[in-house]
Order: sequence, then structure tokens, then C-alpha cells
Amino acid sequence: MKAIFNLTGRPGRFRRNLVVLGLLALTGWLPAFPAAAAKEPASITLPSGVTEREIQQALDGLPASGGEVILPPEKISIRQPVVLRRDNQTLRGSGTATILRLADAANCPVLILGEPVNHPNRTVKHLRVADLFIDGNRRNQQRELWRLAGEGSEIRNNGITVQGVSDSSVERVTCAACRSGGLVTTLGVKRLTVRGLTAFDNQFDGLACYYTTHSVFADLYLHDNPGAGISLDLAFDHNVITNAFLAGNDLGIFMRSSRDNQFHNVTIDNSHHFGVFMAHAEQVTAGRVEPAPESECTQNAFTNLIAENCGSAAFRVNNLTCVNNVIIRPRFGGNRKGNLSLAGPDLVTVQ
Repeated sequence: MKAIFNLTGRPGRFRRNLVVLGLLALTGWLPAFPAAAAKEPASITLPSGVTEREIQQALDGLPASGGEVILPPEKISIRQPVVLRRDNQTLRGSGTATILRLADAANCPVLILGEPVNHPNRTVKHLRVADLFIDGNRRNQQRELWRLAGEGSEIRNNGITVQGVSDSSVERVTCAACRSGGLVTTLGVKRLTVRGLTAFDNQFDGLACYYTTHSVFADLYLHDNPGAGISLDLAFDHNVITNAFLAGNDLGIFMRSSRDNQFHNVTIDNSHHFGVFMAHAEQVTAGRVEPAPESECTQNAFTNLIAENCGSAAFRVNNLTCVNNVIIRPRFGGNRKGNLSLAGPDLVTVQ
């Protein structure tokens, strides 16, 4: 047997010895070598007293295969945005006990998912943010845009900005008192899942979506935002919004340039103006105001929509271009200016 395990001879002998080794393994004479153990995803638990720079260092220090950074259950002051810019990264807190609070005069977003630039060059995939509370401290910020010039000058100071991202999730997160919006998706977001989002007291909207497709937004509680509970404005197509409660916002849902979306079990209560406001964008051509191309709302379906106690109509279609929208089993009541308010006949089908 000693000669069999000597693999250092002539090439012919080397090949013969490999065949013998294989036969021995198959017949049970040679024990099988153990398979390499699967690597556990990298996980970093940060201690009490961590700073936003240390959070960023931990994210940037994850291996190329990704991993997660776990935050302690305490208030963490944020002076620069924390950025998830590489594939397969997770940032997780301990629920509402983990508070990311924007420092006075920081004038920046709290979290950015994707490249932190005006126009991302690539799509970042498989990101996850979960179980934390974001306090945007909006009354102690001086402006809506992150930087005054250069890269970042087009990024608004939201609680979470998601841009150029696919196949990712935001779960059980609260965004409150942010200088712009609570959670904002834009610039090519695909297959994002947002579940368990609470957003209130943000300068504009609780949830705002632009250039976002094939995504799911579920279990939302968006209330008391001076803008809209949900703002869908520019290429929001083929998405699903389900189980949402929108209360005390200026508008429940604001929509332009939105196509083929499904709304299930959305309740709108006590909007200051409309429950749902649907319109197209406008442009000035040769001195005339006219609809911007492909900016209408069409082929949207609302199932089990409830809109009550709104300061204006429950459902307003503001432009004749917005056609082929359906409301299935609605419940309207107590709206100051009625239920349906349409710019023309047959713009909405009620079933």
C-alpha cells in the first residue's frame, strides 16, 4: 500500500495511482475526505457608544461576499450619511431602541442604499436594512439638499435614500422628522421590498417613489406628514402597495406618471385635502402648457380602498389623460367634497 500513496513518480504512474485511489474510495477502503465547511456570512456586532464613522468602517470592512453589521439598542448621532454601497450588505438594529438621530446642522441623509452620487453608474444588489428608528431632526437642519455643489448635490436629505438598487429590502423601520422625505426610492430601483415602514412628521412625504419598478410595499403606517403619505411621481410602474394605513397627511396618495400598479387594502383617513390625487405632469411648449409625454396615470387598480373624512374629495382624477384606472369594492364616507371628483366622464371604473 505504501507504493500506492507515493504520487511522485513518472506521469504514467501518477495517473494510475489516482485511479487506484478513486477505486479505493468507492469501495470503502479509503475514507472520504470531508467537504469544505460552508462559510458563515460575516457578522459584526458593534458595541455601545459607536459612532457613524465606525458604522461605516464596519460596513466597508465586510468581505466581498458581504455580511451584516448589527447596531446596539441606543441613540446614535449621525453627522454623515451611512452608506450601503456594495452588494450583499445588511445593517440591522434592535428595533425602535436603535435610534439613528441626525445631528444638528448635519444637513445630510441618514442612510443611503446605493452609490452616494448624483447619477449611479451601477446597480447595487441584495442590500437589507432592518429594525431601527431614524430621527431626521428636521427642525435643526437648514436645507433639503445634501451638498451645495458636486456629487451629492442632487441627493435630498431623506431618512433613507434608495437609488440604483435591486433585489433588496427595508424591514420594520421608522423614519420620522426628516428634512425631506421619510423613505425615498429613485434612479432605477427594481424588486425592492419595503415591509413594516412607519413614517411621520417628515417635511414632505412619508414614502416617495421615482423610477421604481416591480417592487412591493407592504404593512405601511404613514401619518401626519405635511406632504403626502405616499407620493408616486415619475416612472412608478408595475408595483404593489398592500396593507397601508395613511392618516392625517396633506394628501393620502399623490400620483403622476404611474402605470400598471396594484393597490390592495389601502385605508386613507383624515387627509387635509384629497384621499387620492391623480394627474399628469405638464410642460411648456411654444408658450403653451401641455401634458408631458407619458406622464399620465393609467392601468392602476385599487382593491378594497377606504377613504374617509378627507378635507376634499376621496378620489380626484385631475386630467383627461389619466384613463383606464379601476376601483374595486371601495368604501368612501365623510369626505367634505364627495367621493369621486373627475375631470371628465368615465376616467375611473368602479366595480
